[in-house]
Amino acid sequence: MTTTLDIARVRELFDLRGSFLVQTGGGYTGDPYPAWHRLREQAPVHRGTVHELTGITEPLVFHGLPYPDRPHFSAFGYEVCSSAYRDPATFASAPGAVDAAGAIGTDSSMLAMGGAQHRRYRGLVQPSFVPAKAQWWIRNWIEETVHALIGEFAGRGRAELNVDFCAAIPVLTITGSFGVPVARALDIRAALRHTGAVVEILAPIVAARRAQPADDLISVLVQAEYTDDDGVTHRLSDTEIYSFSILLLTAGSGTTWKQMGITLTTLLQRPEVLRAVRDDRRLLRPAVEEALRWAPTDPMFSRFVIADTEFHGTHLPAGSVLHLCIGAANRDPDRWDHPDDYDITRPLKPSLAFGSGPHTCLGMHVARAEMLTGIGALLDRLPELRLDPDAEAPRLIGMYERGATAIPVRFG
Repeated sequence: MTTTLDIARVRELFDLRGSFLVQTGGGYTGDPYPAWHRLREQAPVHRGTVHELTGITEPLVFHGLPYPDRPHFSAFGYEVCSSAYRDPATFASAPGAVDAAGAIGTDSSMLAMGGAQHRRYRGLVQPSFVPAKAQWWIRNWIEETVHALIGEFAGRGRAELNVDFCAAIPVLTITGSFGVPVARALDIRAALRHTGAVVEILAPIVAARRAQPADDLISVLVQAEYTDDDGVTHRLSDTEIYSFSILLLTAGSGTTWKQMGITLTTLLQRPEVLRAVRDDRRLLRPAVEEALRWAPTDPMFSRFVIADTEFHGTHLPAGSVLHLCIGAANRDPDRWDHPDDYDITRPLKPSLAFGSGPHTCLGMHVARAEMLTGIGALLDRLPELRLDPDAEAPRLIGMYERGATAIPVRFG
């Protein structure tokens, strides 16, 4: 595999401070956790949005935002967030019914679906994302991508890992699983803001896979069948496949990049922990899981309140929006001792980093495979990996999409 990536373009597309992410609070450089701790201690549920309650006054756009005509509430504890995830009948992922055959995009994808519709569509692709399928992803796309990227800088003694490595892995993995050539991987990432451009790239691939399926994800989608409420069997339309694909591209090429960068930054800032992981690779998985708990890249998701309800002491009217601050929930001292500490030896408990309930992240096992394979390969191939003392140290920034700034390293 030859990566042939335009690194300057990669840096433009994958910049937390760039225009692509600024609408979600990418320019926020503070530490939101002290404010979230205070809010969680004061009450389980507050009126207002997470960013307003944190002290950000400008409007932001994210799942469940802005909807200025709806009342907004935010939850900050583990139990309160978990209970909302477990009650999709009251707390829905979209404000209304979803037309899967309508406009192409995430609003018509299974991310917004609920009930039987969500179960039906999720069931079509779930088999490709179960833990047993992780090796399929690693063997076909992840491992080759990781080693090709490392090969680009392994002989230089220094590198920038956030964009040149972390950002490139998931976008090449997911586009590779669609059958998109490496040379067009960045075209499809850039096209996410213009669905017509994505369709233009995917349409010939979908047509080719309908004619002759291969061992890839588009082939899974074109062959998938579901039975509707009347007992009639259907295959996905092109429109439905495009919506599936855009959802997977949006989730797969963004969150995994930022979470891998967070994990690497956290380890590099703690050389003794990095050394322990290098010496005993059994510690790599708990190191990744602890980073997911300690600093999830998407620290807030929202749910739409379907009916008037009394929720942990607060009345939530039908039509309001409940924002679940999973960043605060993942540091709830009622669930974890010393929750602000990054501790890879703590007893493992499930966090909300990948959500919970029916909408638990479909791609979480692929994301874990990418992070474990990527970080493991760095430790294998780059001896004495460390932060570059002559460069600006990485920082975690952002509000609703948190991630690391540049991660400059030296090795050898």
